Amino acid sequence: MAFAKNDLGFQLVVSCLLLLITGGQSSQGHFNKHVALFIFGDSLFDPGNNNYINTTTDQQANFWPYGESYFSQPTGRFSNGRLISDFIAEFAGLPLIPAYLDPRYHNSEFLYGVNFASAGSGALVETNAGLVIDLKTQLQYFSNLEKRFRKDLGDVKAEQLLSNAVYLFSGGVNDYGVLIGDNQSSYYHEQFVEMVIGNLTNMFKEIHEKGGRKIGIGLSPPLGCLPMARALHPRNTCNEEFNTIASLHNRLLSKKMEEMTKEFEGFMFANYDHFTALSKRIKNPSKYGFKVGDTACCGSGPFRGIFSCGGKRGIQEFELCDNPDDYVFFDAPHPSEAASRQFAQLFWDGDSNVTTPYNLKALFQGETFKVDLNKKVVKPSGDDEDDGGIGNMVDC
Repeated sequence: MAFAKNDLGFQLVVSCLLLLITGGQSSQGHFNKHVALFIFGDSLFDPGNNNYINTTTDQQANFWPYGESYFSQPTGRFSNGRLISDFIAEFAGLPLIPAYLDPRYHNSEFLYGVNFASAGSGALVETNAGLVIDLKTQLQYFSNLEKRFRKDLGDVKAEQLLSNAVYLFSGGVNDYGVLIGDNQSSYYHEQFVEMVIGNLTNMFKEIHEKGGRKIGIGLSPPLGCLPMARALHPRNTCNEEFNTIASLHNRLLSKKMEEMTKEFEGFMFANYDHFTALSKRIKNPSKYGFKVGDTACCGSGPFRGIFSCGGKRGIQEFELCDNPDDYVFFDAPHPSEAASRQFAQLFWDGDSNVTTPYNLKALFQGETFKVDLNKKVVKPSGDDEDDGGIGNMVDC
């Protein structure tokens, strides 16, 4: 009989180990293999959310020739193909992250993540108010999803998903349009930028409160050298006032992000220098495999910088290049798919010259959530220890 008892005990131990290792074979079992990606922002990341809101064609790209190079049809992305965020998902081994408002995904569990970005949005609710999904509303959508995770998965699994996830942001650029030519002092401009940065970092704090620990943020591009800005500027030169504002935004945001690592436990971030990366390709396109750096593939006017691509924004006539991959820009303010792939690669595994203090690859590979066998949540850490197989927690 002693043998039978030992055999039974062995079977119980094996059963417990199997449960802990496999976590069951439900849809939640992917937690040990994938890190979710939640995306917030503007047209740089919008996969088509604006297709489903009441807005104008200035804030939409759901018509030809957008999407022609990869999707063979317009999806709502402001590109001839994929966006930076699409490539980042690919590099992370994730499927295309769906638009939150896309009705095809209303019943989705969103366990791999979801994209809340809306073209034209800003950190300030006043920016394009009524025509876009501002960042505050995007965060509210995320809060609704967090509650759903906790209801469907339970607190432990929801906290694991949220803590290990990466939160990708692009925002603030659209807020600065009101400053151009306003004849205000540099002191006023700095106060305005600080207000934008304050709104952005408040979002990061709220995500931290909900369990998020890993933020990816793209700095502002050289706004004054986009084809759109040059087409509207006297002598079609770069608008240095706009570039100065972008540089101020980048400097203040970088400083604030560093402060947050000291203030908030476990807070990690990847700060991608989009300003420098894009500037280099504008000035020296051939070095990076492009033929044209300062002119858009699609549009009209000087540098094809008039935002007329597709002919549905008040100007019906527009020019379209033969090969978008030859161009850094697809339309007046947005990069081509080829450029977006390069930018995503820099964001993903770029060195400290372009992405600091971590790159996104490091954030995706760094696990921050552990659970012991007594179901106690352990404080976040930066190591890669196994989570103990929390798919089905059992007391063994």
